[in-house]
Amino acid sequence: MSKNQRKKMLVLMINMFIAVGSFGIIIPILPAYLLSIGQGGMAAGLMIAIFAGAQLIMSPIAGKWTDRYGRRIMIISGLSGLALSMFVFYFSDSIGVLYLSRVIGGVGAALLIPAIFAYVADITTMDQRAKGNSFISASMSLGIVIGPGIGGFLADFGLKMPLLISALVGLAAVAFSAFMLEESMDTKVEVSNEKPEPMVKEIAQSFKKPYFIPLVITLVMSFGLMAYESVLGLFVDNVFEATPKDIAILVTSTGIISVIIQLFAVEWIVRKFGEVAVLNIFLALAALGFLLSIFVPSYIMFFGVTMIIFLSTSILRPVLTTLISKLAGNEQGFAMGMNNAYMSIGNVLGPLLAGILFDVNIIFPFILGLIILVITIFVSMKWKGPQNISM
Repeated sequence: MSKNQRKKMLVLMINMFIAVGSFGIIIPILPAYLLSIGQGGMAAGLMIAIFAGAQLIMSPIAGKWTDRYGRRIMIISGLSGLALSMFVFYFSDSIGVLYLSRVIGGVGAALLIPAIFAYVADITTMDQRAKGNSFISASMSLGIVIGPGIGGFLADFGLKMPLLISALVGLAAVAFSAFMLEESMDTKVEVSNEKPEPMVKEIAQSFKKPYFIPLVITLVMSFGLMAYESVLGLFVDNVFEATPKDIAILVTSTGIISVIIQLFAVEWIVRKFGEVAVLNIFLALAALGFLLSIFVPSYIMFFGVTMIIFLSTSILRPVLTTLISKLAGNEQGFAMGMNNAYMSIGNVLGPLLAGILFDVNIIFPFILGLIILVITIFVSMKWKGPQNISM
């Protein structure tokens, strides 16, 4: 990449890191904070589901707006929404207003994420795109890993301190992007001025797109990963009597290694095997991880299995985004909006179904994930992939 490309990629990575980290920063304080206002587990679950649901509903519209109005304004608007949601969260103790803050945050994420990936598509060549998307995915993973750690540290200065710091950092990101980020679109894409169609129709339109199978795999990957993560702590606590420190070490170390893989290995792996082959290999590896989760006899072995699952998804995420981008042509905004929408569906359904199944039997979430992944592997193997696009 040229110096100018690297500069723009750095700005995008910082924005993505702040966006993901600002949500993760509240995770350590959420249970204690909800308890302090007389709320419990149901509220905690709704906080996650409402955010993902708002992101899901807004994503198709945001994708079209990204093509119509440009990437820069959508990125700045998305960061503004995320910062506003944290300010609303900080200044209120009403559970209804807190749910509203999550709606605002979900809309902000929907505006931001497809615009960032569309921006990457604008400034990279086909050969560079896997590397560019892996950088953005790495910044997402880094935010997921570091956000909760920062939140836990800041909580020592007050239960609401992580919320305030997150809001202020988000505000700084808005100003930073306004000054540093240039528009990446040479010309605006022609987008119909008709009233946006309902989300269901938007998703139905994606069925006919050449990137439909990668979208489905994105949904499955998000579903499986969020289902796995949502019961991970409960599982190791119940089965292996793991301490909170054990769980923190597991999540942090696997996250850091995933970031390293995304930064330094994804491009080499894709160049060696090609996107479609990588897709099938790491779907199979993720399925193997879910299978082993059912039988592992010790915490150390479960640690290794978790590493397999997290590494597989850390490679699958940028590869899927790259495939979708390559097949999207000049409708990058719509494609990335659909990518975000399918991801959000998985993020909503995964934790909800995993939680229900966990209460029935603690291994049922892993069995469900395994079954869905095996079916997806067969679908992926039958899919011919982008035959006429350079890898």
